[in-house]
Amino acid sequence: MRCLNWYVTKSFLITFFMAILILTFAMTGANMIKALEFIARGVPLSAFCKYILYLLPRVLTFTVPWAVMVSVVLIFGRMSADNEITAMRACGISIMQILSPLLVMTFVLTAFCLYLQVEIGPPLLWKSRSLLNNEAMLRPTALFAPGSPFSHHMGNGNMIVITVDDRIGDNELKGVLFFQTDERGNIQQEINATRGTINTDTDSMIIRFDLFDCMFTDRRENSQKGVSRGYAEKLSFEFNYGKQVNAERISERAKYMPVTGLLGEIRRTKIAGQDTTRLEIELNKRIAFALSPIAFLLLGMPLAIRTSRRETSIGIFISIILAAVYFFSIILFESLDNVSWIYPQYLLWIPNIVFQIIGAVMTYRISQR
Repeated sequence: MRCLNWYVTKSFLITFFMAILILTFAMTGANMIKALEFIARGVPLSAFCKYILYLLPRVLTFTVPWAVMVSVVLIFGRMSADNEITAMRACGISIMQILSPLLVMTFVLTAFCLYLQVEIGPPLLWKSRSLLNNEAMLRPTALFAPGSPFSHHMGNGNMIVITVDDRIGDNELKGVLFFQTDERGNIQQEINATRGTINTDTDSMIIRFDLFDCMFTDRRENSQKGVSRGYAEKLSFEFNYGKQVNAERISERAKYMPVTGLLGEIRRTKIAGQDTTRLEIELNKRIAFALSPIAFLLLGMPLAIRTSRRETSIGIFISIILAAVYFFSIILFESLDNVSWIYPQYLLWIPNIVFQIIGAVMTYRISQR
């Protein structure tokens, strides 16, 4: 029996680690592209490494359960197709004895996911969101990449948009196009300069632009001629790029709070007589996600035995379908946060309960054959 348990455990671990590497890399792909864009603009490589490390716990909360599903479906599908399950049961070994080492490992992985979800994952997610922007704020020239527009909200609905053709050194720009829009998105002012320079004060977070050889157009309503055009050898302006950033740093959102902070916020909101549905959805979603490896194991194992396919493509396809159904259900119930009377915070548990019940029934029927 010990030899059998080691055989099943080894097969699971090998497949699990391969699946976790592939899935984690795939899920961080889009975020890595965003980070690499900042690297190309001058943000240091160390910030990129920190960004990936901060993001990793959040990604693992999705990829660990999915990797459990992939591993179970592939292993038991192959074992069933090769009649290994039949041979084991002919020797008097029950389905639960075959499944027991995987149950132990799945409970360990569930505890790991729970720790990530309730403690370290949310605060590190917040750090990952702010890290690259903070690095860019410390190096404002990194905000201006050739061909990539930079926008700055000035308040009252007005916005400044700046694009450059090229950046030379730390503070020199070539081919600067500057325009300002109103709250309706209409262009009010436009400046086209052949070159420009940037001077920054990182303490007060102010950028000063000096533009040279400028062609300008003014379409503001208070302009005397309606639309005025002209030329200037030099135009200068500055704006506080830190004001927008600081305005966005409002109190932590629920998804970035550790569970202790989230529970405290729920209590404070209840005392204030306000609706706590969104906060409770976040809390229940985290716990439901953390317990999903158990649901995936209980459903994936009997389903793989019944299909009896050793092809990797079939196993991966089955695991993708099951994971898609689970994650889509969670997203659907989470989106009902504005319909508090149906208690969406408790509906989040339906995918786990349904997966576990179906898996338990299928496992029982297989064990009785």
